[in-house]
Amino acid sequence: MKISSNFDAGSIEVVSMNGFEDIQLRIPNDNASHFAQWFYFRLQGAAYQTCNLRFLNASECAYPEGWADYHAMASYDRINWFRVPTSYDGSVVTIEHVPLANSVYYAYFEPYSYDQHLNLIGQAQGSGLCQVSDLGSTLQGRDINLLTIGHEVESDLKIWITARQHPGETMAEWFVEGFLNRLLDPIDPTSRMLLDHATFYVVPNMNPDGSVLGNLRTNAAGANLNREWLNPSLEASPEVFVVRQKMLETGVDLFLDIHGDENIPFVFVAGTEGVPSYNDRIRALEEAFKHHLKLASPDFQDEHGYEKSAPGSADLSWATTWVGNQFQCLAYTLEMPFKDNANLPDDDYGWNGQRSQRLGEAMLTPIYAVINKLRA
Repeated sequence: MKISSNFDAGSIEVVSMNGFEDIQLRIPNDNASHFAQWFYFRLQGAAYQTCNLRFLNASECAYPEGWADYHAMASYDRINWFRVPTSYDGSVVTIEHVPLANSVYYAYFEPYSYDQHLNLIGQAQGSGLCQVSDLGSTLQGRDINLLTIGHEVESDLKIWITARQHPGETMAEWFVEGFLNRLLDPIDPTSRMLLDHATFYVVPNMNPDGSVLGNLRTNAAGANLNREWLNPSLEASPEVFVVRQKMLETGVDLFLDIHGDENIPFVFVAGTEGVPSYNDRIRALEEAFKHHLKLASPDFQDEHGYEKSAPGSADLSWATTWVGNQFQCLAYTLEMPFKDNANLPDDDYGWNGQRSQRLGEAMLTPIYAVINKLRA
């Protein structure tokens, strides 16, 4: 029996392996911070054995409430992922699974590798509708790429989408893949109409270093990028610095920042009601956008989510609040669950990459619904 994690996004610490039914593990912290929740590893040599994999430090992780009703993901080929029985006793998380092959992978959520990220960029460019540009480099020298889709004329609306500021939230890049698949479809009528009116700026992965390192929330320097938007620096958060700089150059009429939430088993959005520039026009746009997203995807709901900020109390270091306030535009953080969507549960797969893709495809509909109202 062997456990390994020396691969893209791999993360686990083996404490002991006293037998198939007593495999003791710890979830490591992000490379330069205290956040811990992401795991991804390979188990070999345990085919047809009842395996109990215990994460001893589950209660010390960043979001211990997130383990309640959570089920880990597993795969034999890293393409097809499914949920496996998982329990939490308030201290230890235990996966109980009988692998049907000698090599099996377990992960906190369906991974999205750096190779997949590069392939996504290549496929988008190959559509003939997308230009790829390099905004700069991460601290470890990886490219920070921007996909620009549209005519880039001055009269175009400017729609920005960023994903994976928190690298462990891989559902965000699955979402972007679905979004791009539809936006770059030359026979999709909604896409064609949108591209007649808007230019899209998409950053599929804001945190490639953290993604490869197997981090949950931070980049290689230990910075939580979604707390860096008020004063980013090239030393600590170059990813935010260069994207923010490009936004100031292009302007923003609509912004979506794509995330995943460890605790809340629903798809929801968080807006900008707490920023100084919030007004009735933005409120009306928010309501129209949510209405049409509900119609486009029954996975979305607006009853459960984060508590709304009081007027003037928003933290402007967050991407959505900084962008919404700076450009006085419609701006939303979209959250998807690590667990399952409690409104439409799926015992075999829970929330997964494919459902994230479908939500990305559906997102074109509410954007189209408000396209003519985005500018005052």
